[in-house]
Amino acid sequence: MCAPISDLEQEELLEKLEVFKIKGRDKHGRKILRIIGKFFPARLMSVEVLKKYLEERIFPKLGKKKFAVLYVHTDVQRSENFPGISGLRSIYDAIPANVKDNLEAVYFIHPGLQARLFLATFGRFLFNAGLYGKLRYISRVDFLWENVRRNEVEIPEFVFDHDEDLEYRPMMDYGLESDHARVYGGAPTMDSPVTTYSMRCIS
Repeated sequence: MCAPISDLEQEELLEKLEVFKIKGRDKHGRKILRIIGKFFPARLMSVEVLKKYLEERIFPKLGKKKFAVLYVHTDVQRSENFPGISGLRSIYDAIPANVKDNLEAVYFIHPGLQARLFLATFGRFLFNAGLYGKLRYISRVDFLWENVRRNEVEIPEFVFDHDEDLEYRPMMDYGLESDHARVYGGAPTMDSPVTTYSMRCIS
C-alpha cells in the first residue's frame, strides 16, 4: 500500500472526482448540491480535510439562499465510500447553522434496503429530526424529474444503467435479490474512479 496522501492531494482528488458539485435547480427554484457517493474516496480521505474542503469551496457557493441536496447512492461500497458513523456525525456537526437552516430537501437516489435500514436506525441520532424529515427517497431516475429540472443536473451514466437493472430485477430494491458487486459492503467495482485511484497504491 502507498503512504497516506497529503491534505492538498486529498482536496485535489475531491475536486477531480467532482464528488460535490453545485449545478442546476429543483422545481422550487432552489440551487442543487449534487453528491456522488460512489466517487467519495473514504479510504483516502481525512474527515478534517473534508470539513475544510466543504467550508472553503462548497458552502460559500451556496450563499444565503435555500438549496437542496441531490445525493446519488448508486453503487456505493461500504469499504470504499463510507466515512463511518463517527465521521458522518463529525461532518454534520461542522456544517454551519445557516447552511443547515437553508437546506430544504435531500433527494436520495437509489437508497436500497440497507441504506434505508441504516437511516431508520441511526438517522435520528446522527442528524437532527428536521434534516431527517427532509429526506426524499427516489427509487428511479425518472421519478427525480418530478422534483428536479431535467436539463440542469448531470447524472452519471452508471446511474441509468442501475435503473435498467432494477427494471429487470425489481427485487433488488428490497434486498431480496443480490446485485453482486453493488451490494453495500460487497467487492468494489473496477469501473469506480475511487477504486482505480486506490489500485495505484498497491505494489
